[in-house]
Amino acid sequence: MKIKSSGAALSGIVRIGENLRQRERQTGQKILPLHRGINMVCRIDLNRLIGEIDFNTETIQNYPPSRGSRKLRQAVNTHFFQGKTHPENTLITAGGMNGLDLILQSLDIRQLFLPAFYWGSYLHILTIRRQEKAFYQTPRQLVQWIPRLRESAVLICDPGNPLGEKQNDSELYELIRKLNDNGISVLVDSPYRRLFTDDRDEFYARLAGLPNIVVCQSFSKSLGLSGQRIGFIHTANPALYQELHIRLMYCTNGINGFAQEAVWRLLDTPSGQSIVREFKRHTLTDIGRNLEFLKAKGLLATNFYTQAPAEGLFAVIRCGDKQLLEHRIGSVPLSFFTQDKEAAEGYSRICVSYPHREFVEYFLPESRNRKMFRQRKSRHKNDKLDKRSTNLCKINIP
Repeated sequence: MKIKSSGAALSGIVRIGENLRQRERQTGQKILPLHRGINMVCRIDLNRLIGEIDFNTETIQNYPPSRGSRKLRQAVNTHFFQGKTHPENTLITAGGMNGLDLILQSLDIRQLFLPAFYWGSYLHILTIRRQEKAFYQTPRQLVQWIPRLRESAVLICDPGNPLGEKQNDSELYELIRKLNDNGISVLVDSPYRRLFTDDRDEFYARLAGLPNIVVCQSFSKSLGLSGQRIGFIHTANPALYQELHIRLMYCTNGINGFAQEAVWRLLDTPSGQSIVREFKRHTLTDIGRNLEFLKAKGLLATNFYTQAPAEGLFAVIRCGDKQLLEHRIGSVPLSFFTQDKEAAEGYSRICVSYPHREFVEYFLPESRNRKMFRQRKSRHKNDKLDKRSTNLCKINIP
């Protein structure tokens, strides 16, 4: 049979994960999985939510509405946009990637401008959709480029992936508004933002009425629901909304009813909001402690954070992935996320959403050695500590 080749490749990060798991099986030693892009400090406690859900209702067992349930779209309006938009401007999608793909299918643009350091899947989606791309170095640069951005679109991800940099909200809003006023389409893809904010966050509410702005959100990071594959698109442009609705219907025929019910309860019920607050409290505490640890040890690649601080889910550190793997730390080479391979040489991206105590033990092997020694001594009093384990040293900083 003849095949239409997409021209894209499977995720290199998935391949890294498979290689690390194979290494664990071969060596019997755990590898710290900082190559992954999910919150790993703790799980959101969905078990507390399950007892409140009646699975025998039409909401769960019938086909879901093609745009998403109205009560969930209303909850998005309330909790993301402070009630300053309308449920009819929102569509529920099968996660952020599905939302981005639908948007890129629907926009008639010459190019999509991406940040110089970008999430790798952007390129694969663009390749599949035969969409041209270009790159910008910093958001501030876009103001000077307004004439060349005509008939194109700009993607903004904040906090960023892979750098985890956080732009100033006021400056970012003014930039987006200026692009909007000049007729330039802007995709605001910020799946990490609401992990660090709550209902008091006014950023999306200020964007709500701008007709050239499309917000794409995922509940994977902010609610720890990567496995449920659910997010939303918001646009105040009626023509774009209509096209997105058509494509969404024939792409998914509605989004999983349980996932929608779970997200609605987490957003809009007191018990659900309590679960979210607890999840965020633990997660943000350890993200902050991990970032401070990297800074204190001189591991954070501060040259990437001169204009925006490291505050997100990811960080770039001054170690290569092979060197980190020697210390049983999984990572992704920074070169995976940029066209400028030379600028990325010797750096790695890691996820900092991981339990702080274990995070530190892998970066300070002598701490891990002491723990290993205590464990061995309690089990085998006459055994000597494996000499190989005492040869570990602190990661050498280039």
